[in-house]
Amino acid sequence: ANRELWRSQETDFSRARKRLEGKPLSIERTKGSEILFGIAPCSLALSQSRRDLFRLFLKQSSGSRQLIMSEFVLQATARGVPVHHVKRRELDALCRGGVHQGVCLEATPLRFKSLEEAEKPDLGDEERPNRQLIWLVLEQIQDPMNLGALLRSAYFLGVDRVVTSQRNSCPLTPTVSKASSGAMEVFDVYSTDDLRSFLKAKTAEGWEVVGTVSKAEDVENVPVISCLEFRWNKPVIIVIGSEGDGLSLETQLLCHRMLAIPPGRALHPGIESLNVSVATGILLHSICSQKLRHGD
Repeated sequence: ANRELWRSQETDFSRARKRLEGKPLSIERTKGSEILFGIAPCSLALSQSRRDLFRLFLKQSSGSRQLIMSEFVLQATARGVPVHHVKRRELDALCRGGVHQGVCLEATPLRFKSLEEAEKPDLGDEERPNRQLIWLVLEQIQDPMNLGALLRSAYFLGVDRVVTSQRNSCPLTPTVSKASSGAMEVFDVYSTDDLRSFLKAKTAEGWEVVGTVSKAEDVENVPVISCLEFRWNKPVIIVIGSEGDGLSLETQLLCHRMLAIPPGRALHPGIESLNVSVATGILLHSICSQKLRHGD
């Protein structure tokens, strides 16, 4: 009987210890802050002046990443940001299980910029006559992984501005920054609460508005062409629709043309479209490569 009692107590003690070990230390967050995670987002946020920064959290004994962690300490010190070395489970808790790569940064959120700010020309050559400008407009993209991937492609391929609809769209969260591999930290994203008025105004200014569609038969009253056939010689706006429904009918009718990506085989029913961020990457490469060929 004593042996059974001892075993029972030992089991209870073991469970209690595991509960304590599994429970991360509570780190009180600064009011209004969020937790960025991942090497690229945290490093780029530290190198820019777009966020207020509060604390940098680095994983203790990071092994093979020791050099990277040393660089983070230097970056943080230069910005006057306190550095805390914590256990992996603290980092896991801070970013709620995100892939943090041993780094979390407490900072103020990034917000969308207003279109009034977008209308102000940058100092430099952006407004030179005949320059081929390309803007990417996103209508109700809701998945943060897709939004991050879209921003990463837009930044890489040379899109001049990204504008998103305010309604039913994903905000600029730490998950978006991670999915963008930090592009969100260096690339402004604008938003509008009246997408259709914005598109009408750009059309009046001489821009071409180009929509996107999976299948030509899904569109009425707007010509559909392959992205391989698309040619452009004036400023262009590419409009991308939501993950589930694509472009709304009202937005489709404001487009001068619609682009489709030709498939490489006869497609099995049910897998007849691409992920929105992959499709956008293909379309942007097709269009931006012309910009590179023509030059300014």
